[in-house]
Amino acid sequence: MKIEHLVWLRNDLRCLDNPALHSASLEANALKKGVGVVVTITPTQWSEHNESDAKTGLRAELIKTLAKTLARLGIPLHIINADTYDALPDVMTAFCLDHGIKHLWFNRDLPIHEQQRDHAVCEQLHQHQIKTHTLSADLIVPQAVFSQQGTPFKVFTPFFKRWLTLLAQQDITPLPAPESQADPLPEPSLNFLTWEKPFRDDLWPAVHDIAKQKLWLFCHHKERHYQESRDYPMQPATSALSPYLALGALGPRQCLEAIIYTCNQEERRWQDSIWLKELAWRDFYRQLMEHFPFLSMNRPFKQETNALLWRNNKAEFVAWCEGKTGFPIIDAAMRQLNQTGWMHNRLRMVTASFFTKLLFADWRKGEAYFMSQLIDGEFSANNGGWQWSASTGCDAAPYFRVFNPTRQSQTYDKNGDFIKRFVPELATLDAKSIHNPSPEQRKQCGYPEPIIDYKPARLAAIAAFDELKGR
Repeated sequence: MKIEHLVWLRNDLRCLDNPALHSASLEANALKKGVGVVVTITPTQWSEHNESDAKTGLRAELIKTLAKTLARLGIPLHIINADTYDALPDVMTAFCLDHGIKHLWFNRDLPIHEQQRDHAVCEQLHQHQIKTHTLSADLIVPQAVFSQQGTPFKVFTPFFKRWLTLLAQQDITPLPAPESQADPLPEPSLNFLTWEKPFRDDLWPAVHDIAKQKLWLFCHHKERHYQESRDYPMQPATSALSPYLALGALGPRQCLEAIIYTCNQEERRWQDSIWLKELAWRDFYRQLMEHFPFLSMNRPFKQETNALLWRNNKAEFVAWCEGKTGFPIIDAAMRQLNQTGWMHNRLRMVTASFFTKLLFADWRKGEAYFMSQLIDGEFSANNGGWQWSASTGCDAAPYFRVFNPTRQSQTYDKNGDFIKRFVPELATLDAKSIHNPSPEQRKQCGYPEPIIDYKPARLAAIAAFDELKGR
């Protein structure tokens, strides 16, 4: 079978519910032509975007798994090495011409560098009469969510209400995987994709069926209690599916399907699911990237916050990165990040608030460090979360986002179990002392004194935003 249709996969490494792969397969089958898949490898570009070794390693293994699945369907997967986005127009064009490709299909990416990449590739392909087909972005609600005035939402709550309305109007059934188009192909050898990048494959196996199983187990056993248990880092209450969503091993509509089925079985309104709301936040931040391209350029959403004079103390930054701030819950969270490539969601807010409000350090430095460590690093969500915490983004309120780390610890890690797990030098302390050890206890445990004084640091942050308001 002559292959004339090529599907370009990026952060959508799956067969199920993949608009580009589904549409390309339908059209190719109707014309009795074949479909191929291509994945572009751009390690220098990923490095420039601060992508973590953990995410790179997981991506490589997911590509291998996907290649085997496609081979069983008679669909070949090709690897193109291009190093950076700038090289892609030439190498993609050369590949298409060499292989007789007449159609390129892909799902939209929303950050500006990715949009520029896609535009450049399409423009060059069009010069050679190769048609390009752009499908919807990897969102639950793929179309733009606008207000009644036709403008993008800048606050989540009204966005969510409109998002739910649009969701009720669309077909929410996940798209099927493509049918077999030929006899199974020989199993591809892609050992060169390891790149020697380690990741916690014991926590996130690079197997699509396991990711799907984790999704349904979460919805069956944990989703109902998500709201009341999600804030406690020692409880296995979160889905921990974010690495699979970040690379597209799971599609967001697959998550929606699981939510709807589970809620219907339990006679609950699926629209009230708090986990669904979390997925809506993901859509929200992704759409902001498209509507406000400057968010991809290290600029704050609230332009007036450019006037803030961040302290940017180098020693404090290093202490925060290494989990040696002298605040046990902050240090435990940062060590969890460094050791696993993942951090509990509440602790992401607490550590980001500590960084931007108490250390009063530039949120862009924290954002970049998180991306360099996170196995689930998504640029839009990471940027949105950091700007939310720094009160430089949309939907931001500076006074309510100066978290007291000790109080957060006492509330959500009451017995200090999470702290003991990641800050083992404090494991002998009792449940009361562990949240803020005395100077003597710190000395005995070999644990540092706090690098800042909470109360004056909090007041200084509030004063800085007050001054900003007054301008």
